[in-house]
Amino acid sequence: MFEKEILDNGVRIVCEKIPHVRSVSIGIWVGTGSRNENKCNNGVSHFIEHMLFKGTNSKSAKEIAESIDNIGGQLNAFTGKECTCYYTKTLDSHFDIAIDVLSDMFFNSKFDKKDIDVERKVIVEEIGMYQDSPEELVHDVLSETIWQGDPLGYPILGTQESLSNLNRDAITSYIDSNYTSSNSVISVAGNYDHNRLISMINESFGKWKKKDIQLQDYNSAEFRPDSVFMEKDTEQVHICIGFNGISHGKDDIYTLLAVNNIFGGGMSSRLFQKIREEKGLVYSIYSYPASYKDNGLFTIYAGMNPEHLDTVLKLVVSEIKTLKKKGISKEDLEKSKEQLKGNYILGLESTSSRMNSIGKSELMLGKIYSPDEILKKIDDINLNGVREIIDKIFDLDLVGFSAVGNLKNKVEIKNYI
Repeated sequence: MFEKEILDNGVRIVCEKIPHVRSVSIGIWVGTGSRNENKCNNGVSHFIEHMLFKGTNSKSAKEIAESIDNIGGQLNAFTGKECTCYYTKTLDSHFDIAIDVLSDMFFNSKFDKKDIDVERKVIVEEIGMYQDSPEELVHDVLSETIWQGDPLGYPILGTQESLSNLNRDAITSYIDSNYTSSNSVISVAGNYDHNRLISMINESFGKWKKKDIQLQDYNSAEFRPDSVFMEKDTEQVHICIGFNGISHGKDDIYTLLAVNNIFGGGMSSRLFQKIREEKGLVYSIYSYPASYKDNGLFTIYAGMNPEHLDTVLKLVVSEIKTLKKKGISKEDLEKSKEQLKGNYILGLESTSSRMNSIGKSELMLGKIYSPDEILKKIDDINLNGVREIIDKIFDLDLVGFSAVGNLKNKVEIKNYI
């Protein structure tokens, strides 16, 4: 069972004690990501994530790393479209060290000009590495395509041009506006002494001055059914087909997850079995939903030899039409629900998974569902809801398409539909 406390400055603390484990995971969540940026400072959220590891007033970058390495722990961070998270996983006997290191990074990072210039080069290399991974790049190309001009479609890493605009003033200004106590959540999962934990967090984060800054709400990004092709000298061509999805906090996301399991979510799914196992036309094919505030996306990905592109697209569209026409059986739905429950319950055994779940839920939704509530939502999935979600998601008049690779001929997804 989780507990929630709010410090006087508005910082929310959500904790879940798991007494049978010997680890504790701690995350600092900030409600800002690439969706909060503009064309000029695109990539600043991810840049800040890097800079917090570059040294503080009392620790060098090496000493920050050694602080956690020396106790056999993990220290890392990630940036998304709507949030940034800095986290540790350590033995329960070392959570005090974890809080000390995280809070020092969070409040005392130096942002030296020299470090900024060095890290800019590092991230440019990261962008180059990403550009050389077409199987990952094609997903970003799809986002940019369907949400043209909206920050939801911006690349999290930024661009070489936008990174050149980032200096110390731009970075600290963004932090002042977005890294606020009321826009932050500290999530903890694992074995810990509750009173000592809250006392230490209050000592480290309670002095954070509260700011009267009104955070701007996101605009709902308009889904644009468009196609983009990126030429790359690759052996395979990589494609994504995108549909309008389900936003954060909607209960029908569970129904969509159940449908996704059957359609393209795993090795037993229809897409994988038909196109990879039976036909041998692809090495990788899958589908997945992504949820954001007031927006969502359902994506189908496949990578194949260019000569198979036409056949693969026909087969994918055929599977979509079969799903729309025949739906799924009650037996398949029950199997999918058990799969969802199994995956969820197994995730409860990981302190890092639980920390992520409660932290993100509190930050994005302002509430946390108990395991029993989640399992009930899965149990409540029914065939009527499945039919409604299939009709809602697989709208063949509203389809986005992206392709990256050695394309001999441009393809129009509407011609297959």
